[in-house]
Amino acid sequence: MARLGRSAWLLAAALLLYAAAAQPDCANATFQAGRTYRRCDTLPVLGASLHWTYHPANGTADVAFRAPQSSSGGWVAWGINTQGAGMVGSSVFIASQINATGAGGVSVVTTVLESFSPSLKNGTLRFDVPAPPAAEYSAGAYTIYATVALPGNSTTQNMVWQAGPVRGGAIAMHPTTGANLRSTKKHDFTS
Repeated sequence: MARLGRSAWLLAAALLLYAAAAQPDCANATFQAGRTYRRCDTLPVLGASLHWTYHPANGTADVAFRAPQSSSGGWVAWGINTQGAGMVGSSVFIASQINATGAGGVSVVTTVLESFSPSLKNGTLRFDVPAPPAAEYSAGAYTIYATVALPGNSTTQNMVWQAGPVRGGAIAMHPTTGANLRSTKKHDFTS
């Protein structure tokens, strides 16, 4: 293995520091109603972050998923795929202002993505959700709040997240290139 010269080492170190600084720091996030979470993870794409508190006594996790959306007219989604990796088969929470009540209101749809052209009808997920989910849009980002019973009482889950536009008063397809295709991760709720 070749040795790095001093200038190459300094350049590599500077690039690593720049990359770390470019990602938002999830540890400084604040939430409505004084909600707090023990852990957070700045996700690798779409500027998203996941905040959570895992409860080993009952196998649940309180989560706050936050993702930027340049306008409140778009949508964001977060979920768990109990069937494998990727989007198809995922049980997701979708936040948007479609069908929201009140000024600035945000609605949450829970749905299973049965295909690459899902119905997006509000329904039952493939895991328990002990309390109704909620969401907000503030400072250019949506935040989805939910408590989930981790499927199979397993702390490691296939996680998915996404963001896209609203067109004609309906959730429209997200981009199918770049970061939108890399928004999956195996996540350990104990790490």
